[in-house]
Amino acid sequence: MATPDYSFQFGKFNYICNNVMLTLCPLVGTDDGIEPVCYSRNVRLAETLIFQPSTLIIHLIALIMTAIMIYHIRSKYTAVGRKEIIMFFYLYMLVTIMDLLLISGIIPTASNLYPYFTGVHLGLISATFWCLLLNGFVGFQFAEDGTPLSLWSIRLSSFVVFAAVTFVSIATFNGMSPFDKKNPIALWIVFFIFNGAALLIYVILQIVLVVNTLDDRWPLGDIIFGIVFFATGQVILYVFSVQICNFAKHYIDGLFFGTIATLLSVMMVYKYWDSITKEDLEFSVGSKQNVWEVKELLGEDEMGGNGGMYGQQHQGHGYGGGPSPAGGPYGQSNYYEERY
Repeated sequence: MATPDYSFQFGKFNYICNNVMLTLCPLVGTDDGIEPVCYSRNVRLAETLIFQPSTLIIHLIALIMTAIMIYHIRSKYTAVGRKEIIMFFYLYMLVTIMDLLLISGIIPTASNLYPYFTGVHLGLISATFWCLLLNGFVGFQFAEDGTPLSLWSIRLSSFVVFAAVTFVSIATFNGMSPFDKKNPIALWIVFFIFNGAALLIYVILQIVLVVNTLDDRWPLGDIIFGIVFFATGQVILYVFSVQICNFAKHYIDGLFFGTIATLLSVMMVYKYWDSITKEDLEFSVGSKQNVWEVKELLGEDEMGGNGGMYGQQHQGHGYGGGPSPAGGPYGQSNYYEERY
């Protein structure tokens, strides 16, 4: 049998899987998959072999941190884009759960179900990137946030991406024509080009949004940190995994640091969203008492009409300072932290 070529080639995972253990590596390249040169040692727990134990701990931490971020997003009752961005974090949580089950060996590679779970895992990854991309358009208010048009366009299109990528993955693993597990070019394009393009477009959109609509440039720092974390993780994962594994005596490998970097980049997505959104305090549950106290201090003349101080303070402002296209009966028009 010919020895596989482990040099980097477009459309093949041979080089990558020779360096790091991805969930798809046992299913592509050769009939028996590709095993990395060096990988984290396993441990025996309750008569069960657990692979990548250190990475498993990071996955559990990621689930806890994601749950905390989701809680804080849900608590910002009137923040614009809240329902849209929370879908991204739910998808990331599902990706983490699938990664945990597959990487740790809880679902063994020898199982007949492994290719199908891996297909779902890859489908969820692409759907997560797609959902993030669509969230990048929310700030431009092409459709009013929180409406059925905005929410269901993201949900349905993300499901379509998930279903399409899952089908391509499973068809590739099972060698269904015209897909070939030894030359998985379609899966390679989806995994790197499609997902990478979605992330790149999202970043560009957010930079344009901050530069054109915000006086404050601090959110650019969140974007930059997120890019640095993600890029660093990818380089460690695909380039330096073997060196890290040998240096750490097989206790950890590049997957450990790649998982940490991915979690940090997702946390920066939350930090960025939180920094550019604000609640309308008039309708914030925890601030009602303070709002009424302010009203009691105002004179009757100031309270009446749109010309009064209170009326001027609570008029909707758009991204450029004019009337907001998203203004509604509840005054939820401020998407960005405006400086007065």
